[in-house]
Amino acid sequence: MIVHLVDGTYELFRHFYGARRFRETDAPFGAVVGVLGTVVQMLEDGATHVGVATDHVIESFRNDLWPGYKTGAGIDPALWSQFHPLEDALRALGVATWAMVELEADDALASAAHLASADSRVEKVCIWTPDKDLGQCVNDRVVQMDRRSNQMRDAAGVRAKFGVDPQHIPDYLALVGDSADGYPGIAGCGAKTAARLIAKYGALEDFPPEVLGDKQSEAELFKDLATLRTDAALFQNVDAIQWKGPAPNFAALMATMDGTRLVERVAKLTGTAPAKKPKRAAK
Repeated sequence: MIVHLVDGTYELFRHFYGARRFRETDAPFGAVVGVLGTVVQMLEDGATHVGVATDHVIESFRNDLWPGYKTGAGIDPALWSQFHPLEDALRALGVATWAMVELEADDALASAAHLASADSRVEKVCIWTPDKDLGQCVNDRVVQMDRRSNQMRDAAGVRAKFGVDPQHIPDYLALVGDSADGYPGIAGCGAKTAARLIAKYGALEDFPPEVLGDKQSEAELFKDLATLRTDAALFQNVDAIQWKGPAPNFAALMATMDGTRLVERVAKLTGTAPAKKPKRAAK
């Protein structure tokens, strides 16, 4: 089987700003319906085991480690108002949903990939997100699907993009920084320099003292920020994330979100769509 893990927060942003490019006004739950449409498309394409991770709040334990780490400040209120309804809608769809508070959605994706890839029945785990830090999860059974570039990255793909092996993505991000997450990296360390140093010395902890000097401890802090946690107890068995159809409240909830078309699509998937009435023969 193939396990599909979706970055729900990224998808919410993608659909929110994507819709804004084509419409003058926002539908109250337009981004939520868009995310569900993406997940339903996966199911229509044959996905059987799907999990979606979301940031229930933006802040996490990392904010205690670095004061400049990302927060929810500046998020458009129309977007923020759809965060929690998205979780409700996904659960109503019957999809395993992990709403993270102390940890981040990326930690949930990393944990789910770790748990799923340990199951011998799983042939492949596909993580649907363009986030750079998820590259550290890639191995012989885990791949990353970058919707932004429409590329699926295996270990060779990660090396081609960043110049380092997947396990060194936290070292790489510690050196170059991650503006999206709010830590700057080490001054003077660009992508090429970071890749060269890692190729020569390996992990940050193995760098000779003179390489980073008094910036060594700061770099190691940034590495801790970039290292995804894989110990979230999300499920015990991949059977827990097998899609078995929507919850009883799905149709009613979609009616409040202008998502009735999704109800029709899901009904077809489950074989519960009403049969079309035969056309009357012409007289």
